[in-house]
Amino acid sequence: PSPGDSDHPLFRAAAARGVCKVMCFHPWSDLTLPLMSLAEIRAVIDAWADLAAELGASYPWVQVWASSFLPNEVRLEDRTQRQHRSQHGVPMLLEYAEQEARRKERLVVENADWLVVVPYWATWPYQTLLLPRRHVCRLQDLCEGERDSLASIMQRLLTKYDNLFEVSFPYSMGWHGAPTGPYLEEDCGHWQLHAPYYP
Repeated sequence: PSPGDSDHPLFRAAAARGVCKVMCFHPWSDLTLPLMSLAEIRAVIDAWADLAAELGASYPWVQVWASSFLPNEVRLEDRTQRQHRSQHGVPMLLEYAEQEARRKERLVVENADWLVVVPYWATWPYQTLLLPRRHVCRLQDLCEGERDSLASIMQRLLTKYDNLFEVSFPYSMGWHGAPTGPYLEEDCGHWQLHAPYYP
């Protein structure tokens, strides 16, 4: 709901815009992703993709946010990726993934379709970045096999996190993909789907 009126300008807020949903990953609320089966993780991935298609954008860390505007971080990512593709002819994060796969300096885990790296710009301890190996703009653009291999690499990564200190490791993770809604009519080929993990 929109916030009520306030008698002081510090407590006035803009009218609410967008949608917020909460998604439970499993009927057992204490079961984390690395302890789920690959089929159960795949069901979560399919639900994320369905929500992304339904809402037009997603940030699937238990909460899913979709808005009618580009938030600051996404606007910066859009501009940076667009500039790189314009100057170099290839999506920035696709080129970055290829370089990290070749160098293997910051590689955490990989499979045929995905890789997880500690990005060289990391600012958080244990921060990682999940990237597809092929050019993918949006989560819902993944093929069946890529969704299966995504479930596998997520389980491997999250198991590694849990094993660091032998505890269920807390993290925030979100999918960043090409904007949708009115942007579906625009060329978004500069975007590369990615998911940062912030433990």
